[in-house]
Amino acid sequence: MTVCLLLLSIVALTAAVPVPRLLTRAAWPEREPVVALWVWQCLVATVLLSCLTALLLGAATVFQTVRAQVFAPAPAAVTAAYDLSTAPPWAVALTLLLACGAAWTGAMLARELFEARRRRRRARTVLRERAPDLPAGLPAARGPLLVLEDEYPDAWWMPGHPPQLVVTTGALHRLTDHQLDAVLTHERGHARARHDWLVHLSTALATGFPHIPLFAHFCDQTRRLIELAADDTASRRCGHLTTALALIELNQHRGVLSCSSSHRLLGERVDRLLEPPPRLGRRDRALTTTAAALVPLLPLLITFAPGLTALS
Repeated sequence: MTVCLLLLSIVALTAAVPVPRLLTRAAWPEREPVVALWVWQCLVATVLLSCLTALLLGAATVFQTVRAQVFAPAPAAVTAAYDLSTAPPWAVALTLLLACGAAWTGAMLARELFEARRRRRRARTVLRERAPDLPAGLPAARGPLLVLEDEYPDAWWMPGHPPQLVVTTGALHRLTDHQLDAVLTHERGHARARHDWLVHLSTALATGFPHIPLFAHFCDQTRRLIELAADDTASRRCGHLTTALALIELNQHRGVLSCSSSHRLLGERVDRLLEPPPRLGRRDRALTTTAAALVPLLPLLITFAPGLTALS
């Protein structure tokens, strides 16, 4: 069970307060939101992978059937290297705790996906009721862009099959052609990057484990960084000023420049677009991306180290 304790120490170090707080307070994620999203995903993957491998080794220690299945193709020296013959008294409790955590995680993910699917179905029903009737003779199927008759300026992307980009006539009247292009590019950036899956994952983990700082910060930062990443996609195509003006025009009735917490992100996005921060250098981006990708390999290295040592 020594390997299990090492894996759980990785969980404690990664999911504790200092690591997510340092990343949250860092200045570079605002300059590179896509890289920052990748770093957050790698940290979360490290924790989940550590718990999963610890559960597997704990179950192999406690249950002979699991041990026989896991180590069936391995030589006897490999099995002996993990010292699974004797289980300490706390091994059963730890294994059951990890199993309950895995089951709870799966339940939270399933619940989030189910609720998201139900919300999409309800929203699509509303869209079908509000969508204008097509002239006779035209096919009933609608394209990826749907225009709704509504004075309220808004635009959003609805994931699903098929995905749907929706814009109201209020937005068409308020925005110029270039500003509308920036808004649509922003929403398409969300769709291409599949940001909805990141939101579902982060929401499920934060809901299921609200007292774990890593998951709480992951949820908050995911919602912030995906907006910054989509803003960058729009600004690269349409320009920073055009994107900022489109954001203001589309949200000024909501109080985009207000200091309230619900609108603070909109103000930060506008300020960032008006004064875009310098991007990290190509070398720094590559190093950060590579270092983050190597972190989830640590639990695998700890897990397989005794077996590889026994074979060598």
